[in-house]
Amino acid sequence: MLIVFMGTPDFAVPSLRRLLADGHSIPAVITRPDLPRGRGRKRKPTPVKEAALEAGLKVLQPSNLNDESFRGQLAAFRADCFVVVAFRILPPSIYTLPNYGAFNLHASLLPKYRGAAPIQWALIQGEKETGVTTFFLREKVDTGPIILQERLHIHEGETAGELHDRLALLGAEVVSRTAMLIEQGRVKEKAQNGKPTRAPKLTPSLFRIDWNRPAEEIVNLIRGLSPSPGAVTEWRGARLKLTRAAVAPSLESRYAAGEILLPRPDRILVQAGQDMVELLELQQQGKKRLAVPAFLRGSDLHTGEQFS
Repeated sequence: MLIVFMGTPDFAVPSLRRLLADGHSIPAVITRPDLPRGRGRKRKPTPVKEAALEAGLKVLQPSNLNDESFRGQLAAFRADCFVVVAFRILPPSIYTLPNYGAFNLHASLLPKYRGAAPIQWALIQGEKETGVTTFFLREKVDTGPIILQERLHIHEGETAGELHDRLALLGAEVVSRTAMLIEQGRVKEKAQNGKPTRAPKLTPSLFRIDWNRPAEEIVNLIRGLSPSPGAVTEWRGARLKLTRAAVAPSLESRYAAGEILLPRPDRILVQAGQDMVELLELQQQGKKRLAVPAFLRGSDLHTGEQFS
């Protein structure tokens, strides 16, 4: 099948590579323009662009999806299908071009977690299961008819980064099967059923930990924001990023929310509104991420201090 692939981040790369391995013809890959990244703020190609160039594929990087010249370029490919994985919202004038339409891979069990950050919000909300969905594009974002869904159990303590990698691989498999069904004319689409939930873009107001919340909620926030952008607290006037944690029962009731307890030289407990949070991994500003035992060997943190 003749497929134009659209995607940008690491999450989309396994799907692109799987379509190539399946023998589909990909005349072009569409991705975002190169953006400044890293400390030097140098312009770097997107992960999808890097994978496409490695495979010898043509790459287009439009800044305006509504530009008529870009639409003309796409129309000239005469693609059977557009495959979209973590790209941008396409206008109808674009996604209606192919003979078989365009389908998207979304990292949730739609209609749950429609939006930009489904992986993170599934963890923040304490879900035990998630998955991936392929669906045909429609004008209203993430609402199109479902082609395939696959469920995935969320591991105890799993972070967003770890879940991202597993969902990317599962998604590539589902994209492959979806393309095959479309090519063979065997798609049996179904409407999205159930109560929709939202997964909006992550904003800085979400990152700061409120130690008055129950420990389970705090741990889920830490997991959902790990490794990046990270849940943060303040210690001695500086920001401290927490990247891995677990719930621990409260030892006594006399500790204030955010108060630190070091029951052993290799453990950090923090009182929450209910139960305690055991920190397992953290990162000081300008330093590497460390497991708690390594952090404590080079720190003078002591019992009774407070995270704010």
